[in-house]
Amino acid sequence: MTTHVVLVTGANGYIGNAVARAFVRAGWLTYGLIRSPLSAQKLAAEEIIPIVGTIDSRETHESIRKALPARLDAIVSTTESLKDYGFHFENTIHLLRLLGASSTAAGGQPIVIFTSGCKDYGIGPHIHGEPGPPPHTEETPLRPPPVVAARTKHSVNIFNHTDVFLPVLVRPTNVFGRGSTYYQNFFAVAKQMADQGGRLVMEAPPNHIIHALHVDDCADAYVAIASHPRVDEVRGHVFNISSHRYETVDEIARALIAEYNIQGHPKYVDAEGREAVLWMPMLVNFPQWVDSTKLRRATGWKDHRPLFSEALHVYRMAYEAAQEAGDEGVLRVQHVMGRITRLRNLL
Repeated sequence: MTTHVVLVTGANGYIGNAVARAFVRAGWLTYGLIRSPLSAQKLAAEEIIPIVGTIDSRETHESIRKALPARLDAIVSTTESLKDYGFHFENTIHLLRLLGASSTAAGGQPIVIFTSGCKDYGIGPHIHGEPGPPPHTEETPLRPPPVVAARTKHSVNIFNHTDVFLPVLVRPTNVFGRGSTYYQNFFAVAKQMADQGGRLVMEAPPNHIIHALHVDDCADAYVAIASHPRVDEVRGHVFNISSHRYETVDEIARALIAEYNIQGHPKYVDAEGREAVLWMPMLVNFPQWVDSTKLRRATGWKDHRPLFSEALHVYRMAYEAAQEAGDEGVLRVQHVMGRITRLRNLL
């Protein structure tokens, strides 16, 4: 049996680590690029071969190349820098071209799966139960909010490098599960309301759409694309990654009330209201319905994990375990959440 080889950049990140673990489960020889050797032991325990290097330090790119097999079947890029996306993107392209050219010279042009996100399409606006626009597909015009405008602009340029690799651009929705990334905000707000004995305040109308999927389902989509037996059917394409259906703000609010035994009904307030300072921007007040039919038809991929509101207790348990263990991803998001909350309280 031929063993396929993949490199995942940002392999200690939330999506990157899930993607690397998914490739391991699928039988791929999996290398993970990380910036700090402190993460190497964790990756090794997950049977991911750690490679230490920094994308934004081009002097490390040659050492990264030398640490890898000459031929790669796939490269997955999961890193970004919203503070200076263009700078990071150009450095990422430099590394991808170096590795792509090396692999091509060794007899195999690799597929490169580059990660952007569904916020590139902008707000729907998608309201459950009301006539409105159809879901976002890969053909939907790109109208990103300012925070991801640079990502939206640069990420499509991945298709300018077909001379050295086979590009694919993916746009996942929000993801949850395990350490929960920004979805931990749901747990933090619900716990605070439960501790204070107040009603659960939601920063959006009850029928606003929230579309997300479990991070492991998201990771399996990358494997499905890279494993496609006819690469011509996926290269050069954009694929949305989303769960089989969306949830509503009300569904999630009522699941949180039941889980945390919060008294009373949820209270829905304006996104600009003073009562809403606990919520992360673009979490509950970014209604968006995203279609992933193209990915499902092309690869046969399906999501399997329960939706967030359907197994909220399981996801809370996993998050609290990661928090107790001092998971670096949990701590990083908590730092961001705290900074945003402080800033909004000053307004």
